[in-house]
Formats: sequence, C-alpha cells, structure tokens
Amino acid sequence: MSAPAPTPPVPALAAAALHGPLLEQTGSFGGNALLLSGPARVGKLDLAYAIAAQHNCSGSRGMYGEACGQCPSCRALLAGAHPDVLRLEPRATTSTGKTARRRIIPIGAILQSRDSGREYETHVYEFLEVRPTFLRRVVIVAGAEFLNPQAANALLKLVEEPPHRALFLFLAEDLRSVLPTIVSRSARLSVTPASDSAMSRALLQSGQEADDDLLAFAAGRARVLSETEAVRGALADARTLTDALGEGLLTALDAAATLEKAWDPAWHSEALRFVWRGRPPEQRARADLALGELEAALEAYANPALSFQVFALALREAFGESR
Repeated sequence: MSAPAPTPPVPALAAAALHGPLLEQTGSFGGNALLLSGPARVGKLDLAYAIAAQHNCSGSRGMYGEACGQCPSCRALLAGAHPDVLRLEPRATTSTGKTARRRIIPIGAILQSRDSGREYETHVYEFLEVRPTFLRRVVIVAGAEFLNPQAANALLKLVEEPPHRALFLFLAEDLRSVLPTIVSRSARLSVTPASDSAMSRALLQSGQEADDDLLAFAAGRARVLSETEAVRGALADARTLTDALGEGLLTALDAAATLEKAWDPAWHSEALRFVWRGRPPEQRARADLALGELEAALEAYANPALSFQVFALALREAFGESR
C-alpha cells in the first residue's frame, strides 16, 4: 500500500557507515530511476531513504555524500512527515484484514481512476503532479518484483519523463523477477551485506550494544539493526521453545502456546532456524519440514493453537525427544 514516508529505519549516519560507497555514487545521480537489488533485509529500504534524503538535503554533506540530518528536509524525513517521499509496496493484507495470498502492487496504486476500492490514500500519478516542497519528489517502490504488468506499464511514461525531475527508487530481492521494462529504464546498483565491523559500529552509533549473537544472526543485513528489539525477542522465544522440547510434553506444549501468542512471521521462523543451526543435519532437516508445515497451516488460516501444538509434537520427534 502506498503511504507517506515513515520514520527512516536507519539514521543517515548508520546508512553511511554500512553503505558509504553506494551513497557516494547515488548523491550525484541525475537520472530518473535507480534499481537497488540485494538479499532480503540487506538494507535496500534504509539506503533508499538515505538516497531520498540526499536528493532533498540543503545542508552540508558527510564524507560519503550523505544527507546532513539537520536541515528542514532531513528533519521532516526523520519525523516521518516528508511531503516529497512516497513509498509503494505490495499489499500484505486483504480488505478483510487477513494475510494476502498473493502479494502484488496493482495499477490502482498508480492511477486514482483505477483504484475502484479506494484502497490507496495517495496515488503515484497524482503525487507527482505536485511540485516538490523541497528539491525532488521521490517514489520508493519497495518490492518492484510485485508490480503487475498493468502497474508497471502505467509507470513507464512517468519513469521516462518524470514530472518535476522526480526520482524513482525500485527495490528488489531478485533482479530476474523484475519486469524487463522497469530494468531497462533504471540504473542498477547491487546492495551487498555489510561487514560485521561496520554493523557493530552502526549499532554503537545508534546507542545499542553489539553482541556476537545478534551480529551472527544479522549476517551483514542492515535491516536487522532497525528492529533489534523484535529480533532479540524472537531469538529468546526460539531458545525457550527449543529448550522446552526436552523438558517434557506438557512443557513443550505450554512453550508452543506462548510462542503462538508472540508469533511474528517476519522474524520467528528465521530465529528458530538460527537457534537450530548447531543441531545435526538430519534433525535440522526434519525440524525445517515441521516449520514449513506450520507456516503453510498459518497461511491457510488453520486453527493457530492446534497448529502450534502439532508443531511442538513434530519438533520433539525431529529432535529425538518424543521417547
């Protein structure tokens, strides 16, 4: 769903520490569209906000050309109220509030006239008709691979001749999944994982402790740094469930019920796999199969309580604790 720019996930200082060489390139970019590709949570969205800040900043730039963080534009972005930045992303839920089975960015997000259900408050065409308040209007498409052909085609003329020098930032995990018409009209940059030392410095700069477990889980993915509380919680939940498996059936079922109430699909699945990384391969394979079945059950709207009970039983069997 399209939305005004929220508070940037990572401050400009941290983004510069993690992706400085890329910001050096983007600061002077005069084209219409950039396509940032890289693994999930590697920091593409954080970098996109840093680029948007660059192109609207009126203050003194940093060592890598990063935005100053102090001028009126930078303050507006940090407050999550920047009038010149629009983020577009695939719908995660249906109109009934359930998880969307198929994630897409439809043409209704681009054209108000095609948004029959009035699902989008701001549409790209109408957004770009207005002159920028600061220097440059920026449209961040977080999930370019989810643009359906109609939406992508509707964007083409805007990308080729953007009103008021607007800048498009397309983000994608897999470049091959992005429609060729978008790829051919964009300058491409690869966003790679940051080093552990850079991740550690970014954590310290944001006032957080840099522990080895968090850095190992992050594996250079900058997005983890913006949600450390959720990540640490997911890791703790994963350890609690895994430890409970060997303490008896009732304890395991109680832990599974607790996990059900805290379940965050964005982090808990990965946290469980991370906690299991030291297990023998055959145990990990069986546990991963059980986790996949749980995810499929939740996506099919099966009874959550029952699904987590079955999951706990399957894990006990996978780890040889069912005897």
